[in-house]
Amino acid sequence: MEKLKILLAKGRIYESVYELLSDVGISIYLPDRTYFPITNQEDLAFQVVKPQIVSNLLAGSRADVGFSGKDWVYENGVQDQVEEIMDLGFDPVRIVAAIPDTVDYESLLKKNVTIATEYQTLSKKWVDEKKINGTLFRTWGTSEGFVQDSEDSIAQILIDNTSTGSSLRANNLKIVDTLMESSTRMYASKEAMKDPAKKQKIMELKMLFETVLNARSRVMLEMNVAEDKFDSLVKGLPSMRSPTVSPLFGGNGYAVKIAVKKSDVPTLLPKLQSLGATDIVEYELRKVMI
Repeated sequence: MEKLKILLAKGRIYESVYELLSDVGISIYLPDRTYFPITNQEDLAFQVVKPQIVSNLLAGSRADVGFSGKDWVYENGVQDQVEEIMDLGFDPVRIVAAIPDTVDYESLLKKNVTIATEYQTLSKKWVDEKKINGTLFRTWGTSEGFVQDSEDSIAQILIDNTSTGSSLRANNLKIVDTLMESSTRMYASKEAMKDPAKKQKIMELKMLFETVLNARSRVMLEMNVAEDKFDSLVKGLPSMRSPTVSPLFGGNGYAVKIAVKKSDVPTLLPKLQSLGATDIVEYELRKVMI
């Protein structure tokens, strides 16, 4: 099989995917001033590109797999020309419309306005849907400074991505609408998914990623319990399936092992203790296949 060509987006996406690849056992090393990482996998070939063009390259079958924010797939208008393999959940953001917090939104919509944004396609669709009399002003990167409550403001509406809204609030802007929600996702080209060997490799990668992501949200708990408290303890246990149970040496009780969600641990530990669990140990998991 020819090598599977994988695109890695520069910036935050690169860091998140780099860590994910490392956790599944795929190491990559990017030499200075190059765009082609070295890997320990003979059947994979990586290239680093700007996040805005990953989906365009996949749509044109210039690569097999890529990692991109959903927002840029829709901004590029290629959502029907690529195949979403899985949502990795990294860097969740909303694409929002924001205006100065001293401005009335309904009154603003009746005026001729300028919209500052990187997202030309998404913004034009929003303007058309809202029937706004406005023009688009393309920005590159940080855009909050273009929208102010003043007569000489370059724009009156900002369309941008935000995770917490803190940057908008710091610039005295308020969110008035959400255009879409986005996160980092794994995509494949349509041509790659038609190739049986490539499709198999892509789905194997998906499976490996899922085992790591499952493990990141869970921990393993081990505990001992006396025989007379065993039944009540087991009935109170959450677990992915049935807990693993083995008798303690000497027949004085049982050792119990369960995988649970990290978010359940703060309330679960006191409950386990009240049900008779002792010697409770928590440890991280590396991979979990459900």
